[in-house]
Amino acid sequence: MAVATHRTVPKNFRLDPAQIARAKKALSASTETETIVRALDLVIAEANRNRIVAEANSRFLKSGIRIRDVFGSLAE
Repeated sequence: MAVATHRTVPKNFRLDPAQIARAKKALSASTETETIVRALDLVIAEANRNRIVAEANSRFLKSGIRIRDVFGSLAE
C-alpha cells in the first residue's frame, strides 16, 4: 500500500479508540496515523476497483451479447 507522499496537515477528529485499535491490528500498522493512512488508501483503492468493474460491466452489457440461462437457475 502506498503511503501518502504529499504534504500532510494536522487534523483533529473524534474517533473510537477501540475501533482504531482494531483497525491498527487488522492493518498491521505501528501508529494510529499509519492506521488512518492505510485505511484511507484501502478505501480509495476499493472505489477505483468498483469504478473499473462498473465500466467493464457497462461495456459488456452494451456489447449486445445475449446471455442464455441454459440451466434454468436464473428464473424465479
